[in-house]
Amino acid sequence: MRAVVAVLLFVTTVHAAMWGVFREKQEAPDFKGILPSVSYAPFEGTAHPDVDNIPNAEKIRADMKKLAGLTRAIRLYSSTGGVELVPPIAAEFGLKVTVGAWIDKNVDRNEREIDAAINLVKRNSNVIGVVVGNETVYRGEQKVDDLIGLVKRVKKSVNVPVTTGEIWNIWRDNPELASSVDFIAAHILPYWENFTDKQAVDQAVYIYGMLRDKFPGKRVVIAEFGWPSAGYNLKNADPGPFEQASVLRNFVTRAEAIGMEYNIVEAIDQPWKFFEGGVGPYWGILNAAREPKFAWTGPIVNENYWKLAILALLVGVLMSLPILRLTEATVMQSLMLSAAANGIGAWTATVFAYWTGHYFVFGSAFALTLGLILLVPLVLIAMARIEEIAAIGFGRNPRRLLVKGQAQQQLQEQRQEQLQEQLQEQLQEQLQAPAAAGTEAYPKVSIHVPAYFEPPEMLKQTLDAVSRLDYPNFECVVIINNTPDPEFWQPIQDHCRALGERFKFINAEKVEGFKAGALRIAMERTAADAEIVGIIDADYVVQPDWLKDLVPVFADPRVGLVQAPQDHRDGNRSLMHYIMNGEYAGFFDIGMVQRNEANAIIVHGTMCLMRRAAMDMAGGWAGDTICEDTDLGLAIIEQGWLTHYTNHRYGHGLLPDTYEAFKKQRHRWAYGGFQIVKKHWRRFLPGASRLSPDQRREFALGWLNWLGAESLGVLVAILNLIWVPIVAFADIAIPDKILTLPIIASFVVSLVHFMVLYRLRVPVKWGQMLGAMVAAMSVQWTVSRAVANGLITEHLAFARTSKGGFSLMSVEFQAFWEAVIGILLLIGAAVLVVTNNQKEVREIYVFAAVLVLESLPFLSAVAIAILENSRINAFSFWRRTAVRTLELIGLRPVAMPTVAGPSQPVASEIHREAS
Repeated sequence: MRAVVAVLLFVTTVHAAMWGVFREKQEAPDFKGILPSVSYAPFEGTAHPDVDNIPNAEKIRADMKKLAGLTRAIRLYSSTGGVELVPPIAAEFGLKVTVGAWIDKNVDRNEREIDAAINLVKRNSNVIGVVVGNETVYRGEQKVDDLIGLVKRVKKSVNVPVTTGEIWNIWRDNPELASSVDFIAAHILPYWENFTDKQAVDQAVYIYGMLRDKFPGKRVVIAEFGWPSAGYNLKNADPGPFEQASVLRNFVTRAEAIGMEYNIVEAIDQPWKFFEGGVGPYWGILNAAREPKFAWTGPIVNENYWKLAILALLVGVLMSLPILRLTEATVMQSLMLSAAANGIGAWTATVFAYWTGHYFVFGSAFALTLGLILLVPLVLIAMARIEEIAAIGFGRNPRRLLVKGQAQQQLQEQRQEQLQEQLQEQLQEQLQAPAAAGTEAYPKVSIHVPAYFEPPEMLKQTLDAVSRLDYPNFECVVIINNTPDPEFWQPIQDHCRALGERFKFINAEKVEGFKAGALRIAMERTAADAEIVGIIDADYVVQPDWLKDLVPVFADPRVGLVQAPQDHRDGNRSLMHYIMNGEYAGFFDIGMVQRNEANAIIVHGTMCLMRRAAMDMAGGWAGDTICEDTDLGLAIIEQGWLTHYTNHRYGHGLLPDTYEAFKKQRHRWAYGGFQIVKKHWRRFLPGASRLSPDQRREFALGWLNWLGAESLGVLVAILNLIWVPIVAFADIAIPDKILTLPIIASFVVSLVHFMVLYRLRVPVKWGQMLGAMVAAMSVQWTVSRAVANGLITEHLAFARTSKGGFSLMSVEFQAFWEAVIGILLLIGAAVLVVTNNQKEVREIYVFAAVLVLESLPFLSAVAIAILENSRINAFSFWRRTAVRTLELIGLRPVAMPTVAGPSQPVASEIHREAS
């Protein structure tokens, strides 16, 4: 424990040190003067001024009081809609005003604006100029000649300088416009021209000099210069609080030194300008709360930096506390978990900073909130997988796993630690009793084999294997249900008679409750003295030592069930079956082994031994789910019984015949799993069952990690697909640090989790492991559909998994919807990349990458569906290809037929040699 605490303190210290090391601090010239002019709009919130954002005098007065200490003058852009209140209030605080008349295509509005601007000049002595129109020519809303006419009209009516505000190149390219105004009001915004923050000031000074040279003797005013404090990059131009502070402080210093007249855009952030791309709301030197964004003197720093650091550290510490509950956690295990916890803390601080530093309209707030809600379970899933990597890679070896040949010794050691001396002696006597003592030392086992339209020859192999069990005291109950065709049940009935009195045959028709209904009937025909019930599927060939090795575990009266893994004997049937088999193995060699440490295994029916008393206490087989085995197993655990697991293969079944059957089986498992969640969730509440906290945690995380992860993956992919046109065509990008990057990080965690744990626990080759990864991803859509079905339905019909050659290949293409969604995701990514070529917004490229990653599970299903019906699915194809390749590169001689002779091999021998 001391070592773990020391590790947590060490990681927290390193985390704090990293915040210190990476604290950004920039130097810039100090500016201790007062700005000559700033742009001002008296609007608040996200509502558009043309709709319902009408300012009032008190708010304007508060703004003027704040701005009076920062600037000598303000520039307005309109003279109606409440803006006409500004000049007289500004006069109260000694502020000069440059009045603006908003000009667009609306002739009536233009008239109102011009009349209002003229009246403001006449009524307010603090008005020092009029700007008729703002980038009107640039927006294409007025022709140069028409705008000149409006300017001349205003000039005749006022006695202050009149101009129009345009981007600098409009002035350069239209000298007649410059001739018609009293002074040039040029807008220089280097951000929109893709200049970096380091180039911005030089660019502005250069253009200012160019305009003065082009129009000698003409007064030139930089009517707009600024830099946004947030939003998205535009090619090389990066917005940000440090960039804004540095650009503005450098600019005003240079401008003052050369005597430049200028106006800073703008005084206060304008959240309603969300339609001006991601940076629209963030040009103010004050935020929307009227607080300064940066200091004009001293180093440029983030004033809230240490608050964020403290938040990150607190979250990291809180998320690290569960590590203290781990049993015998190792130093490296604790280090990895604590580092991940602190990483979540840093992400939380980033989310908080983004949320408090940005403005949101309803749509963006809803999208961000929804995204964060979906990310919470995604982060929990990633953390659970990191914990599993740490436990398997750096934690202690499994303690409760039953190892073949050591099971009895393991149980004795465990009981010596947990049971009283009397119980220890009793177990010792039972385990050490000689075989010659007869069946008293062997509890009777009743093996139940349910079957439904199973191929008779396959089922015969299963029964023959049962008959060879090296255990003296067992019976076998074979129940064929709802299978009226005698071709399926008659050969089995005859075979049971041939195998002897141990084998009981039942042919039950009109059985309700799916497989559970059949097993209830089998229980009714079970021998009264049978203490243990074994369940095997109709396709499983068991090893002779199955019962001999595992039944002694029940000598501990607390043990309710013992589970052995599934495995398959037809993994080399095709390439598809080969990767399927590898995918199944991961669950039984990784997940089940870890869950067993918390006494929280998942019962999966076949190769399972259950104490009859435990089954009765749990209520027996229930027919209200289609995963009756998992349901009963959880009920037994809820009653407080111990469970044990071995990963030794004591039996081998058959893989699903087709990809269609594979997906139907997974759909049944997922749907049944969701039924179990709905049935049992109340028993996970405190005091509702005998489940321990670790057991509750294992089952909850297990469901979240499987049903939740797959469903979330599909839901997020579809939502992102819907978001593509908004991102591509509405100039709205995704905030990478808090939404898209965590998705990528979660994918990387899942990838590392799969590969590392497979290499550590699953004895498969690299090729099979990668194929297993494809197979695992390919059922994401299937599992999510099952969860969706579970949300809207209570019951679905039990679907038998086709095995034993019952079906040769899928009837139709089995990945249609996966293909549709996968292709749409790729098209969406391509659309984002193409439409982003002019802007090169990094967040959009990241979003496109996310779409490509999200397409992989869907395309995996497409790949397997195509593989199933192709020549490359056959191993013979690869063997022939290997031979031909060796022959082509000269590493294997080509067998060429020659003229027949007495010793010439026949064609069949040549073929055998080539093979």
